[in-house]
Amino acid sequence: MTVIDISLSVMQFLLAFIVVGPLLGAVAALLPAPPGLKGRNPDQAVLRHGVTVTGAVLIAAIVLAVGFDHDHPATMQATTDISWIPALDVRIHLGIDGISLPLLVLTALLTFLCALYSYFKPPAGPSPKAFVALVLVLESGTLATFAVLDLLLFFLAFEMVLIPMYFLINRWGGDQRQAAAWKFILYTLLGSVVMLLGLLLVGLKSGTFDMVALATDNGRGLTTSVQVIAVLAIGIGLAVKTPMWPLHSWLPDAHTAAPTVGSVLLAGVLLKMGTYGFVRILLPAAPDGMRTFAPYLAAFAVVGIVYGSLACLALARTGAKGDLKRLIAYSSVGHMGFVLLGIATMTPTGVNGALFANIAHGLITGLLFFLVGAVKDRYGTADLDTLAGATGAALYGRAPRLGALLAFAAVASLGLPGLAGFWGEMLTLFGAYSPAEGLSRPAFRTFMAIGAFGTLLTAAYMLIVVRRVCMGEHTLSARTTPDTSAPSALSAPSIPSAPSAAPASDASQAPATPGTPQTPAATTAPAASPTPGTLQAPTTPGAPQAPPAPQLADVQPYEAAAWTPLVALTVLAGLWPAVLLGLTDPAVQKLLSGGKS
Repeated sequence: MTVIDISLSVMQFLLAFIVVGPLLGAVAALLPAPPGLKGRNPDQAVLRHGVTVTGAVLIAAIVLAVGFDHDHPATMQATTDISWIPALDVRIHLGIDGISLPLLVLTALLTFLCALYSYFKPPAGPSPKAFVALVLVLESGTLATFAVLDLLLFFLAFEMVLIPMYFLINRWGGDQRQAAAWKFILYTLLGSVVMLLGLLLVGLKSGTFDMVALATDNGRGLTTSVQVIAVLAIGIGLAVKTPMWPLHSWLPDAHTAAPTVGSVLLAGVLLKMGTYGFVRILLPAAPDGMRTFAPYLAAFAVVGIVYGSLACLALARTGAKGDLKRLIAYSSVGHMGFVLLGIATMTPTGVNGALFANIAHGLITGLLFFLVGAVKDRYGTADLDTLAGATGAALYGRAPRLGALLAFAAVASLGLPGLAGFWGEMLTLFGAYSPAEGLSRPAFRTFMAIGAFGTLLTAAYMLIVVRRVCMGEHTLSARTTPDTSAPSALSAPSIPSAPSAAPASDASQAPATPGTPQTPAATTAPAASPTPGTLQAPTTPGAPQAPPAPQLADVQPYEAAAWTPLVALTVLAGLWPAVLLGLTDPAVQKLLSGGKS
């Protein structure tokens, strides 16, 4: 079934435009603007150019999805196959199926929302001209990763995103941005070198770099030893990008230092490239090698789930001075652990759960980083202890719509039924309960139990974040600190002092003894009433009262425009999962069955 009938040539053009269009837009962003398009503000003009290009790519992606044949999602559609390097049989081979289409649309959507957000709130740093060009190159590389069907082209697209993200962190990031950018580039480049060796091994031993032909062959042209070596080499490179524990340590630093837009794109689309490679390349092309490493992959996945959750709990506790962006980054380690666990089961249920969790994580964590960036802009910090201070600083009282959105994203992230985060986690756990033939069922059921425990830890730290940031908290000392200025019943009797010469009108300013009733002085001025919507911290008798916290700017129209699609899709995917599963399931069934529908 197709919503509208679009010819093959138009579909091919749309897919080619989606891949190449952002690259052309990046070149145009660096060129001098034509006189009629400069406008009064050249910086705003180039930011508007970014919105225009990403918007055109998003429209093309939506039209492509509408013209996609939903009755045959396992078939590669909108394919282009042109010889590029005949000596190596490398071809410009593009195509989409039910696995790649959702990731393609997600990437186009998130990049457009980032460009729209940046137009109204440009990141602090150098000229936006380079910023827009880097974002567009990043989009082109990510879209190409999900659209190409040749191993060497996949590697080139996979590497294409590294340099733009490095500069986005290094030039427009926050504190420690240079160290974080170097850590990001070194980890991913070292992983990529190993991955390239594995891709060359598969291509040379099988006689083709075509991913469709490799999936159809289903590993029959590769010996088991070659498959094991290929899975180890390629898997390391993919695991770094995912990231899988213990190759994850670059991620929290990169997220903490990156600008808001960089964090959204890093979590929303770049992390998906690694897990997509597992599904698109390793599962169909090297099934025996995957079966050998599947228990180890699952073990690392569940360790990542628990480790990420415990790290978040440590950051969320009072007095830890935890950074909210860093906490969300560690939560990504746990969520991507569920994706890897689903892939490791090698079952249609588990792999579908992994693909669903990929999309859900992109929507929810992208929204979370948008919200955390907005909170940091308003408070000037993402420190949890500062955000949750006992000064009436809770979001519900100062910016209720922003607080409500943050609470929504948090409960979606913890896997609340009815929202997108629920189905991916449940399907991966179901897949682990009954893994593929040849895998140890007791081991995977143990992994399932550990993963289920991880969902409880996820709920714990997310609810702590909501309680502290949205509701605020009052420190125990503010309630129980004794008034040292008042005499205690256990203290030695004091010698009465001489009468004070202070005027009677100042008597109301003296601290009162706890438990002693006060008679209001006739000359005492009435207390100022609190500002509506602010939260008042309980005061210790005799202690000076803190001034009420000022109101914050609530959700702005441009923020609502950037965040509403993510909220709507999170609800839609949670209430109607068949829309996404109907696309992925036939394609997954075909991949796991050796290219047979």
